[in-house]
Amino acid sequence: MLALIPAAGAGRRMRGADKLLELVEGRPLLALLALRARAAGCPVLVTLPPGAEARRAALQGCGVEIAEVAEAAEGMAASLRRGAAAAAEMAGLLVLPADMPEIAAEDIAGMRRAFLSHPDPRPILRATAEDDRPGHPVILPARFLVQLAALHGDTGARAILQAHQGEIAPYPLAGDRALIDLDTPEAWAAWRAGREA
Repeated sequence: MLALIPAAGAGRRMRGADKLLELVEGRPLLALLALRARAAGCPVLVTLPPGAEARRAALQGCGVEIAEVAEAAEGMAASLRRGAAAAAEMAGLLVLPADMPEIAAEDIAGMRRAFLSHPDPRPILRATAEDDRPGHPVILPARFLVQLAALHGDTGARAILQAHQGEIAPYPLAGDRALIDLDTPEAWAAWRAGREA
């Protein structure tokens, strides 16, 4: 199973800063998530926009494949299409958003084990908060890769999830970690303040 970290977005809500290079546990967030996915036993593909030299440099030594997405300005679908192509011979694709600092290696490893141990047809496995609110990561079985490859725009895989709600199995993670994504300076400041408290 391939882990896709879509990191081809511009992150405009950070007003000039790069949320994926924010330091968490002493590392740029993008590198930390890549290492966590690798530690969970997944090969990792990270998509980047053209010219993202700082992000590319942050990933040096992480043991991941990097794919430059020429059509990154289109939105999330461009990264998902690249991930679908790379996962063509695999059991599924785990989509791990690049701005979720609380997703741990053990979360990814647990989802991977649950997915791979499930008899066919495997469900879409979606991480949730403890109170069942749906979040990320999401694992899409191989049978959905054709639909992923046909996506366009910036809505991600939302249409696929909505069309196949009966095939989604929840995977609860501790607290709200499946929901915490940080894409503004204020969100980062509040999250860091909460950790310090």
